[in-house]
Amino acid sequence: MSDERLRRVRDRVRSFPDFPVPGVLFRDISPLLKDPAAFRTLIDLLEDHLRASCPKVDFIAGLDSRGFLIGPPLAQRLEIGFVPIRKKGKLPGPTESISYTLEYGTAELEIQRDAVEPGQKVVIVDDLLATGGTMYAACELMKRLKAEVLECLVVVELKLLKGSEKLSSVPFYSLLQYD
Repeated sequence: MSDERLRRVRDRVRSFPDFPVPGVLFRDISPLLKDPAAFRTLIDLLEDHLRASCPKVDFIAGLDSRGFLIGPPLAQRLEIGFVPIRKKGKLPGPTESISYTLEYGTAELEIQRDAVEPGQKVVIVDDLLATGGTMYAACELMKRLKAEVLECLVVVELKLLKGSEKLSSVPFYSLLQYD
């Protein structure tokens, strides 16, 4: 991976201290989304990684909401489908849901029951991994649908919160890591 390409992406992540609560240093990818060249570089880097690590993936599953911004262009590049994993109450038809703990409280995720077929191979994508609760819940939803999670993929990982430890049974990749 080119240091120049990675630097172009890292330079577009900004920090906000004490957001959303005191003591939290929030890593914001909004400037990355605003910059077409940097965003294209992000998708290039993620595509290169997935072509090397998961050549047999059937779907990208994106987490509500920023996974929806990264997942579809990545899926298009790989010529595969995209599946949304939403916050509770946002999807029509029969769904599978799961409750989980966040760093700031609790939440629920859901997916349409026919989103993936048993045995299909999925990569789950989001913008950031903090404590790992949301990503772990998404993996559990995929297990319930009998899909195989090949990897969990994020742009930013907050290493200090050790969220990747919750995902120890699933390969995990983060493009950028912060302590």
